[in-house]
Amino acid sequence: MIPRRWQLGIVALAVAVTAAPTAHARSVHLDVLSSEADMVSGGDALVRVDAPRGLIGKLRVERNGDDVTGAFERQDGGLVGLVDGLELGENTLTVFHNRHSSAPAKYRLTLVNHPATGPIFSGPHQRPFVCQTIQAGLGEPLVDNQAGEGFRVLNPDGSTAGWSLDCSAETTVDYLYRTTGGDFEPLPADGSRPDDMATTTLDGREVDYVVRRERGTINRFIYSFAMLAPFGEGPGDEPDTSLWNKRAIYTFDGGVDIGHQQGTPGGSALEDDWLRRGYAIIHSSGTRTTTHYNLVLGGETALMTKEEFIERYGVPRHTVGIGGSGGAIQQYVYGQNHPGLIDAGIPQYSYPDMVTQTVHIGDCELLEYYMDVTDGSNPKWDDWENREWLEGLNSDATIPNPYRLGAPGNSECVNGWRGLSPLALNPHWAPTFDGVERMDPAELAQTDWTHWEDLRNIYGVAPNGFARQTWDNVGVQYGLQALTDGNITPQEFLDLNARVGSWKDPEDVVQEGPPFGPPLGPDLIPGLPPITPPFDPWSSRNMRLSPDGGDTPAPRHEGDVAAMNAAYERGLYFDGDIDIPLIDWRHYLEEELNMHNSHQSFASRERMLDHDGDASNQVIWFTDARPSAQFDQTPEALAVIERWLARIRAHPHRSVAENRPPLATDRCFTTQGEEIARGEHGWDGILDDRPDGPCAERFPIHSTSRIVAGGPLRGGVYKCALQLVDEATARGVYGSWTPSEAQVERLKEIFPTGVCDYSQGDVGRP
Repeated sequence: MIPRRWQLGIVALAVAVTAAPTAHARSVHLDVLSSEADMVSGGDALVRVDAPRGLIGKLRVERNGDDVTGAFERQDGGLVGLVDGLELGENTLTVFHNRHSSAPAKYRLTLVNHPATGPIFSGPHQRPFVCQTIQAGLGEPLVDNQAGEGFRVLNPDGSTAGWSLDCSAETTVDYLYRTTGGDFEPLPADGSRPDDMATTTLDGREVDYVVRRERGTINRFIYSFAMLAPFGEGPGDEPDTSLWNKRAIYTFDGGVDIGHQQGTPGGSALEDDWLRRGYAIIHSSGTRTTTHYNLVLGGETALMTKEEFIERYGVPRHTVGIGGSGGAIQQYVYGQNHPGLIDAGIPQYSYPDMVTQTVHIGDCELLEYYMDVTDGSNPKWDDWENREWLEGLNSDATIPNPYRLGAPGNSECVNGWRGLSPLALNPHWAPTFDGVERMDPAELAQTDWTHWEDLRNIYGVAPNGFARQTWDNVGVQYGLQALTDGNITPQEFLDLNARVGSWKDPEDVVQEGPPFGPPLGPDLIPGLPPITPPFDPWSSRNMRLSPDGGDTPAPRHEGDVAAMNAAYERGLYFDGDIDIPLIDWRHYLEEELNMHNSHQSFASRERMLDHDGDASNQVIWFTDARPSAQFDQTPEALAVIERWLARIRAHPHRSVAENRPPLATDRCFTTQGEEIARGEHGWDGILDDRPDGPCAERFPIHSTSRIVAGGPLRGGVYKCALQLVDEATARGVYGSWTPSEAQVERLKEIFPTGVCDYSQGDVGRP
């Protein structure tokens, strides 16, 4: 539990941290510092009251008619106080001039309070939901029902104490120290100073490297707050924040999973690089995409978690987001959806969002199966580098392939993305994680384990009872660029599109086979009897293929436009509406066939340009990783972000771009972190027709299957507009190939409703 002395000290901490107003107020004004007024959670809110100088000492503040003036203290011409005791739903804060006046409406503020367990706007809680407080070191979750619903909670003797639906845990505070060997360890219980305690330097002062860590649960996920603390402070003491630099970093973690679990805090909750510099770290298991990929729920969790931090420690001078992969996606998406949550971001190994990665990654195994099996006799596919013609993503003829017994030949589709098709698409392929042994097996068995189901609250439910799906490949002309470049023949182009197929609807999907079903074993060794079911790394059991070798074209899959609309409307789709400083940094990993492909940074930039013609608040940095990743540019990026934010504070009338310091520009670096080039022309040739700039020349960019099919580099076209085959032919879509009459008829058989016309944008956009 948070000690009462901590609660009494909250106002003092807020007074110490909250920025002063630029001028004294001309009238009474109320403002919630910890959240939006209609998104308060947990029963309390940090509130500021401003008033003219002569009036500030004559005010009375009431919460639902009860006097709470005593909760406020003076700060820079105003009053700041933690108002607690809020009821669920609407609450009224009223400021009176004196005890005998009635308050005009402009002196009232309505606060809408929500449970600490949520939700605020993410929709009904997901069930089943596996508690993982035990794995996080917080012990058994709190019992919230005796009806057998949720996670079974045990007494110390192993008997059942009850069940937990919300997975709540008591809030705890502990103290760690950094060892000279580079680890975090608990401070000795007897208060002695460890011999191996490291020190750190802050503003020229050498101090013991001790970290105060607070953990608990918010919105059913486990949060963590960490910052330096003086040696000798204990859990019952009011926190001493003198070693905090009054800045916060929200660490967002990546990974891929599909929910139904609480998750645990990641290693970035105790990131040495930031703690030893005096930053506070805000973190939650609910903002780790290795826990779930519902970024409506994740954004809600981030808002609630930061709200709690502000109520505990005060308003940070600024908050910077840092995180890679899914952590980078969260910065783009939350920066768009929730202005003010983070003041700047360092997205690492970024994508614009997750939901539109499913568009082209859903093609991977269809194309791999076509090249491996359907058209496996074609010698073109024996050279693995040729697979880029169809997939767009990089491929390499020399990298070993574990699915071919280590034989050379691999692609990013295989090396980076294999296994995500069943994870995203197959309702039968349940992931495994700690804690399921305490759940009702029947409830787990009835769960649809898909990305679509994880976002059921957003996508909605189709008539078949499953969550609506966005994936669509109607009209997609796979390999179109390969055709126009002369890499495949017209006949190969026709055969590919007639036979590539699509994915089954969820009611028709069957369980996976090896390597995603029955475990791998010696049956895969050549010469031994075949396994049952046969080896199927492509998930081909769940493909819709031609029934007769291509004479009848394989059906395509039509996505649900209502689900696509919802992805836009609820902010799952990054549409470029963001105006905070961003340094998008990544190692260049293309030659490793790593899933974090480099063109994604530019896809985000293109979406920003498409939104309002301006992407000058985003700069892109690449660091070479050939032959291996050896240098991390993130600390330098944070230093540049700090200078950028300082300029914004000093010159608030200027735009974000106008406040850029000299190093806040496009840059690229060697493997050792030495600058190769900088400036606005470094990446020329990627989003324009100029000759390649020095960075673009050094770091070649690849594409995707949908770009190869004629789509834009920005990606994210859920459903293309269609044009008739005759119209496409007349417009020269097929380059130098002029289809014969028979070939035109074959195209019409393959694409009876027409072929993609990407110039018309996304049919899935509301």
